[in-house]
Amino acid sequence: MGKLLSIITSLHKNTKRDYIKRMLDEKAACSRVARRYGRNYWDGNRRYGYGGYKYDGRWEVVAKKLIEVYRLKNNAKILDVGCGKGFLLYEFKKLLPQAILKGFDISQYAIENAKEEIRDNLFIHRAQDPYLFKDKEFDLVLSLTTLYNICIDDLKSALQEVERVGKNKYVTMESYRNERELFNLQCWALTCELFFRPEEWRWLFDVFGYTGDYEFIFFE
Repeated sequence: MGKLLSIITSLHKNTKRDYIKRMLDEKAACSRVARRYGRNYWDGNRRYGYGGYKYDGRWEVVAKKLIEVYRLKNNAKILDVGCGKGFLLYEFKKLLPQAILKGFDISQYAIENAKEEIRDNLFIHRAQDPYLFKDKEFDLVLSLTTLYNICIDDLKSALQEVERVGKNKYVTMESYRNERELFNLQCWALTCELFFRPEEWRWLFDVFGYTGDYEFIFFE
């Protein structure tokens, strides 16, 4: 198994969340809307998801950290599994102009409304389906805040595909360390299918054959 990293945690903590308000705001109905991953999820009311996923440059620091950690060269090949609107890949494109960048997401809306500079590099695909890439084709395969949104049998196939096509791998998962964090996660998460403690995630990584790096985000 790979290393426990801390790359997006500071970004995660910068967002303020009212857990009780979301839970009491017809959360089940809002969750059904969010799971369509359409306009409402990305650019609709906050009760359905991001509440307007406009880019403000926040992913630049993450791209820089990943380039440093994985010593990515200017011509690196990078795949983003669950890329959303491609904001992170957009920052990679600025920092590594010669890099080969690919990203996919299940959301047609996200791909159609992705950053124009990176849109042609993105396509619609499910994380759990076979990737149309060669073994170890990418210098880095990453998946941020995505893979806990699929069922556990699909998680197995997704992690195995990430493992197969990447020389280096990095995934982030929502998790909890105590009852308060579990409660907050259950209140906040609209699309999460898998609620596990860090030690349970590590166990799954081992069972499913994932050897890459990982990070957990907590709702404190």
